[in-house]
Amino acid sequence: MNRILAAARLHLVHPLVILGVPWLIVLSSFALNWAIWAVAGLGSEPGPDSTGGILSLYIAVLIVSVQSVTQLLPFAMGVSLSRRVFFLGTALLGGVEALGYGVALTILSAIENATDGWGVGMRFWTPGPLKVDNLLLQVVVSGAPMLAFIFTGVGIGVVYKRWGSSGILGLTVLAIFVLGGVSVLVTWLRAWGNLWAWLSAQSAGTLAIGLPVVLAAVVAALAFAGIRRVVP
Repeated sequence: MNRILAAARLHLVHPLVILGVPWLIVLSSFALNWAIWAVAGLGSEPGPDSTGGILSLYIAVLIVSVQSVTQLLPFAMGVSLSRRVFFLGTALLGGVEALGYGVALTILSAIENATDGWGVGMRFWTPGPLKVDNLLLQVVVSGAPMLAFIFTGVGIGVVYKRWGSSGILGLTVLAIFVLGGVSVLVTWLRAWGNLWAWLSAQSAGTLAIGLPVVLAAVVAALAFAGIRRVVP
């Protein structure tokens, strides 16, 4: 257990990278969106009050997670940490990160509600399906998708370390074929309306907790299998 904790702490040697960069990006997005809403008066206009800018945080965390594997795994192996220990330490930190982001986003969402959307009627930190009334549930709803993004980043990093650029290219092509194939199938069945109706009927727990947790578990299992054959 001590070695797993050491592997987790390894990621925090430069906290400004793993924590500072995502927050710098999302706060920049927040400031830009706030300025647009304030100048254009969008809060008083009909239509959705969510900006979608919070996605920048999730994407930034994914990218940082990729780098945490590609940059730190060789060093970890150089100081005699096994691949298994490194992965478990990374997974432990990822879980703590997801919880921390969930708490932070819930606090920011509460402030957002108390200030009527930061004074401009803007909903930034918990848009659309991610908004629930229960504070504890809000932590999970905001944190579970983050967990999926973190493990997706770890998985991409493992693919790169295992197969290099060819692996990333192959993964990209596979994703295009899968998503494209699903789109073609749904179009052929003329089922887009049924699909959107099904999604609309699902609860926030299913969409924001169940599906992300399942995705995180699947990607984590595949990444663990792949990391065991990674070379420095």
